[in-house]
Amino acid sequence: MDNNKTAEFVNAMWDDSIIPEISEYIKVPNKSPAFDPDWDQHGHMETAVQMLEAWCKTQPIKDMSIEIVRIEGRTPLLFIDIPGDSDDVVLLYGHYDKQPEFSGWDDDLDPWTPVIKDGKLYGRGGADDGYAVFGSLTAIRALQEQGVPHAHCIVIVEGCEESGSFDLPYYIDMLEDRIGSPSLVVCLDAECGNYEQLWCTTSLRGNLTGQLRVDVLTEGVHSGTASGVVPSSFRVLRKLLSRIEDENSGQILLEGLHVEIPEQRVEQAKKAAETLGEGAYEKFPWAVDDPDPSESNYELLLNNTWKPTLSVTGADGLPTLVNAGNVLLPFNTLKLSFRLPPTCDADEAAEVVGQALAADAPPLSKVEFEVESTMAGWNAPAIDDWLEASMNKASEAFFGKPSMYMGTGGTIPFMGMLGEKFPEAQFLITGLLGPKSNAHGPNEFLHIETGKRVTSCVAQVLEDHFTR
Repeated sequence: MDNNKTAEFVNAMWDDSIIPEISEYIKVPNKSPAFDPDWDQHGHMETAVQMLEAWCKTQPIKDMSIEIVRIEGRTPLLFIDIPGDSDDVVLLYGHYDKQPEFSGWDDDLDPWTPVIKDGKLYGRGGADDGYAVFGSLTAIRALQEQGVPHAHCIVIVEGCEESGSFDLPYYIDMLEDRIGSPSLVVCLDAECGNYEQLWCTTSLRGNLTGQLRVDVLTEGVHSGTASGVVPSSFRVLRKLLSRIEDENSGQILLEGLHVEIPEQRVEQAKKAAETLGEGAYEKFPWAVDDPDPSESNYELLLNNTWKPTLSVTGADGLPTLVNAGNVLLPFNTLKLSFRLPPTCDADEAAEVVGQALAADAPPLSKVEFEVESTMAGWNAPAIDDWLEASMNKASEAFFGKPSMYMGTGGTIPFMGMLGEKFPEAQFLITGLLGPKSNAHGPNEFLHIETGKRVTSCVAQVLEDHFTR
């Protein structure tokens, strides 16, 4: 493969075709089923998948077949089959569903309005993960334009990832014979530590979500009348959370949620911390000036990738401030989201948390913890020499710096699922979600130059996979 020709072709594709198409895709509010239970009636998901299908059909890729696969009641799946030059299979993955709007967008930005500023394409779903199918097919085209052979490629783009991919197993089972046994899986839905080199994800944390509810009354009562006699439901919640989290450090106190961290992952975190420096924490939009965490950059990376954490992501039973009268509240509910170490069993973790919260309810209180979902994490298998060399070669060629390895604090359910189903496969997990890209939050953006370079890197890996 001629690297200069590859870069020229990929850059032109992004400028002339991909960016305009992703911009149109950003306009579609196709929120994932967890955030839009009536997604089917609203029709946005159908609009989005048909847009992707239409673009894919314009690509002159040899012997490519494209199909929107459907199972009644489930989000459609885009399935692309490219026979290639061998029976060896590469599976390329992406998703087209999106997170909800969230608040806090800058005045000149909007989740459903594409805006390009300073080399970034702002809007919901561009980097997470609408670009994946465009990047995948463009990488394959880059090889075919130069007559470079590649393996049989299967591309699947699902519509349920942001809801935990609960539709995907049904499609994987349905398409099992057509997918075969991939020797390489490429996923473009991950993070990058910076925008200066190729970052390869080595692990993903699991996820446990549930609702913790405390009831103290059947209806609200004047706080002057009841306080001092009836406990505050919010105080009881605080007491319960202290059973599972140290409120001073954020450390999870339940041993069942911790695992032994593999030595290789420790060494990779040290190298990543050396490369990123203060960027390990400065990438976030802090409310304080000049943030200075008490832990080292290395410790922060391990906290984010191999340690369990708790976030409170929602609440019920609390009136808005304008409606908050002098009333002792009858109940409070918190939505708890635990990030679990990659090798922690999510179902066992749910039992441990449930037991800790339900045991010995505080006096005069009724406590309930309902598990909403459990998702397994993923730890990559040992990397083959050819893939390690290929990723480094690609990063040097298209970024001018060596590739880096890093765990990711989020969850991609598809990876755990595939890791179990294809234990012999190698994995290239990478993406565009770098510093301040803010997927799921306000001002989400796609870093355009990184998108181009990652696409070229995928082409290099596909070439090396064929000749390994």
